[in-house]
Amino acid sequence: MHSKVTIKIPRELYQRLSQMIAGTGFSSVTEFVVFVLRSLASTGEIQSEDSLTAEEVKAIRERLKKLGYLKEEE
Repeated sequence: MHSKVTIKIPRELYQRLSQMIAGTGFSSVTEFVVFVLRSLASTGEIQSEDSLTAEEVKAIRERLKKLGYLKEEE
């Protein structure tokens, strides 16, 4: 049996992920998060050339503002 650790994420993110996986083959948010992290870790490293475009950065900042993680002036 594999030992496990706990990773804490914001409740709002957990709830959003829970909504996202509804109707998919994932039985829990934990199962989904493990799947995503395994997929990312399968490459063995984070690719430095995987950078975001200015448009992607802007879209991410807007979503973070709407979620309350960033203030309007940031």
